[in-house]
Amino acid sequence: MNYADFIEVVARRAGVPSEKAEAVSRATLETLTDRITAGQASHIAGQLPVELRQNLHKTTTAMGAQIAESFELDEFVERVAARAGVDVAMADAGMRAVLSTIGEVVSKDELQDLVSQLPKEFWEIIQAGARVEVRPRSA
Repeated sequence: MNYADFIEVVARRAGVPSEKAEAVSRATLETLTDRITAGQASHIAGQLPVELRQNLHKTTTAMGAQIAESFELDEFVERVAARAGVDVAMADAGMRAVLSTIGEVVSKDELQDLVSQLPKEFWEIIQAGARVEVRPRSA
């Protein structure tokens, strides 16, 4: 899926104008990067449009760790709202649209790896757009 199509799908699913869909898409990806490891962020970025890949760039700590923060969906939405400069309701709708679109465009293997790093409430949203059933990989 190219960038214009990705933004169009997010805008339609979230019920927002394209400009807001762009802002919320970038903010959602940046916030997702807070929540997952750098390696996983890189793998997901490689399957998204080039214009969105920079939003999945994760820096490492001084000791080289690629730490994923642990926070729930409510905080995720608040971070998206702050980054995108939108209200919480628009951030929630947009974040859901972005995550379900990721579910549509990213390979099953990468989706399984992604949901393995997230609580169930996240992977239920991702599953909404996935072409196949996605569940965390078994340990």
